[in-house]
Amino acid sequence: MRGAAGGANLLALRSHNTALVLDLLRTAGAGGISRLELAERTGLTPQAVSKITARLREEGLATEAGRRASTGGKPRTVLRLVPEAGHAVGVHLDRDELRAVLVDLRGTVVGERRTPLDLGAGARAVVAAVARAVEGVVAEGLRDSAGPLGHVGSLLGLGVALPGPLDHTRGVLHRVTGFPEWDGFPLRDALARRLGVPVVVDKDTNAAALGLAVGGEDGSFAYLHLGTGLGAGLVIGGSVHRGARTGAGEFGHQVVQLDGPPCTCGDRGCIEALCLAAVARGALDEAARVLGAGAANLVGLLDIDLVLLGGRTVAADPRVFVRGVGAVLDARARRAGGREGAVPVRAVPDGARRVAEGAAQLLLAPLFGRDDA
Repeated sequence: MRGAAGGANLLALRSHNTALVLDLLRTAGAGGISRLELAERTGLTPQAVSKITARLREEGLATEAGRRASTGGKPRTVLRLVPEAGHAVGVHLDRDELRAVLVDLRGTVVGERRTPLDLGAGARAVVAAVARAVEGVVAEGLRDSAGPLGHVGSLLGLGVALPGPLDHTRGVLHRVTGFPEWDGFPLRDALARRLGVPVVVDKDTNAAALGLAVGGEDGSFAYLHLGTGLGAGLVIGGSVHRGARTGAGEFGHQVVQLDGPPCTCGDRGCIEALCLAAVARGALDEAARVLGAGAANLVGLLDIDLVLLGGRTVAADPRVFVRGVGAVLDARARRAGGREGAVPVRAVPDGARRVAEGAAQLLLAPLFGRDDA
């Protein structure tokens, strides 16, 4: 599989000024934005904006969206992004399932595939499964939306998100919790060789947090993901906080009960072990309280603005988890005497798909100047 023969070479367009313009075109939506507004909002000269937009139009990334009345002059031509000019694939490798989505430049999902997966089946089997899913979702999504692959724009590449720990910079896995045989495997390079497109690898929670930040969640927040495991993605000041070794957000392995049940990480009494045990018993209220205890620790350490909940377990009954986590945070805030009350808690829409969508943003976000995320 190779990137599309037609369309723009999107990765070559990544300059700071171009990214500023592209991001404003993206956020303007179908209504578009004028060159004058682009100049005013970016601080670039009108001449610089004209050069950039001319190039974007030539590459098929921007097009005219009509005219808009102006004060004291002729109507201004407005431009809009062409979402179908490029696509990215996001893959969520869970312990028992693979989910792949194809998204356009605006982040809209235009294709999706789900298939059972055994993350412990070995590197060769997992890489082959990813390749089949990516090829399938690209062929299906692009056929349904606009025709053959070569006629719908460039495929930027593949973002892969899975449980950590891992090295985001090199795309190398470490001792993935519960699957020590993955330690040291160069997943990014293996998939890039197999598929012939750029590949970015990150933790599942980081990818989801990135997608939420790009999608408009402001400030500093924690995304708590409860599915086959439990982890956190941290956004501090608008940027994903990965830590020096991509180790930030190993939220599930806080020890809260010294003599508690064994955890797959090797410790005892981890929040993940306690929470998953409660879920397995059907005691969702208890699972929510355990999750809330961990969330309260995180709020106390980082003083974040918001707690977001996602993952397939939360998505199955979001009200129970929002209520349970919120009650713990509210009680903690009352004891602390905080004048502004508890940090709010929300479940994210489409919580089971957020990791895959965020994985696609690992490719899209830098194009729009979100390298810091």
